Amino acid sequence: MARVLGKLTSLKVDKAKTPGLHGDGGGLYLRVTEDGTKSWVYRFMLNGRPRWMGLGPLALFGLQEARGKALDARRLRYEGLDPIDARRAARMRERLGAAKALSFAQCSEAYIKAHRAGWRNLKHAGQWEATLASYAKPIIGALPVQAIDTGLVLKVLEPIWTDKPETASRVRQRIERVLDWARVRGYRTGENPARWKGHLDQLLPTRAKVRRVVHHAALPYAELPAFLHELHEQEGIAARALEYLILTAARTGEVIGARWSEINSNDKTWTIPGERMKAGKEHRVPLSPRALAILEEMHKLGHADDGFVFPGSKPGKPLSNMAFLMLMRRMGRDDLTAHGFRSSFRDWVAERTNFPAEVAEMALAHTVSDKTVAAYNRSDLFERRRRLMQQWATYCTTPLQEKRGSVAAFRRG
Repeated sequence: MARVLGKLTSLKVDKAKTPGLHGDGGGLYLRVTEDGTKSWVYRFMLNGRPRWMGLGPLALFGLQEARGKALDARRLRYEGLDPIDARRAARMRERLGAAKALSFAQCSEAYIKAHRAGWRNLKHAGQWEATLASYAKPIIGALPVQAIDTGLVLKVLEPIWTDKPETASRVRQRIERVLDWARVRGYRTGENPARWKGHLDQLLPTRAKVRRVVHHAALPYAELPAFLHELHEQEGIAARALEYLILTAARTGEVIGARWSEINSNDKTWTIPGERMKAGKEHRVPLSPRALAILEEMHKLGHADDGFVFPGSKPGKPLSNMAFLMLMRRMGRDDLTAHGFRSSFRDWVAERTNFPAEVAEMALAHTVSDKTVAAYNRSDLFERRRRLMQQWATYCTTPLQEKRGSVAAFRRG
C-alpha cells in the first residue's frame, strides 16, 4: 500500500472535503475508507457535475491496471460518452448474450410461477399453461426469448385468429405478458412484438370482426307487459323467480342463488355479495313494490327458513338453473332465454327513458370506468337506479299500456 501511495501524485481535490482520496492524475484516485477498504475510482465531469466511476478494489487491480481502466474511460469521455452508461450497456449485452439460452418456454414457466399466488383461482394457472403449451410452445417454446419477433408471434396467432378468436386473443395477451416479464428481467430488449395497440392491430383484424356473435334470445320490450301478465298466471317457484329476475334485471345465477340474508325489507334492497357477482364486486339492487310482493309471497309459502329465496325440490338446494328453460318451454316460449330479458331492459332504458347510459349499466352490474364513478355521487346513482327500477316495474306490469296508446311520463334521471 505504501509503495502504491508513493507512486501517486498529490491530491487534486480538497482533502478536507474528500478525505481518503489519493490522486494519480487524469481523474484516477485511490479511495481509502475508514474501515480500511481500498478501491480505485475515476472522477469526471458530466453536464457540469462530477461523477465517480468505480474501477475495482486494490486487492484485484494494481496501479497499472487502474491507469489502463482510467485511460479507457477518458477516451470515452473524449468521444462524448458517459463511461458509466457505456459499461452498463456492455454488461447488459453480456447478460443478454448469456440469456439467449433462456427459452420462451422457460420464461413462461417462470412467469406463471411468479404470479400463481396472485391469481384468484387455481384454474387460471392451468389455463395459462394449457393455452401456451397448445399454441405457443410448439412454435416458439424452444427459441431464445430474445429471438421472438413479430413474424414468430404471427406464426402462432394466424392459424387460430379466425377460427378461435377468443382463444387467440388470450394467447396473444399471455405471450405479451411473458415477453414484458422477460424484458423487465433483462432477458430481452426492444419493443414487445405481441403488443396489440399500434402494432398487431395493423396486421390482424379485430376480434369483433372475426368473432361469430351469438346473442341471447331476447323479447322485444314492447311485448314484455303481455309476457309478464301471462307469467303472472303461471304457478310455482320458477315462475315467481323468473318474474323477479325480469323486474330486477339480474342474472340467472344471482336470482336462483339469492338468500334471505341478502334481503333488507326495510331499505327495500337486495345486496348480492361479490363472490356471487360476475365482476366480483358487491351489487345493491333497489326493489320495486312488485319485487317485494314476490318476496312476501315466497315468505308466506314457508320457504324463509330454507336459506334460499327460491328453493329447489331438494331441501337446502336452490332452484335448478334449468328451471327457467323448462318454464318457458311449458309456456311455448322456448325461443327466449332468461338472460335475454337483460337486453330487453337495456333497450327499454335507451329508447323509452331519459336516464343516462351509466345508470342503466350500473343497474345491470356492468363495469363502468372510474371516471364515471367519480362523476356521479354513489348515493345519487343508487337513488336514480331506484327510480329507474320502479319505472321498469310499472312498465312491465301494465299490460294494456301500449294498446291504449298511452305514453308514460318518465322523469329525467
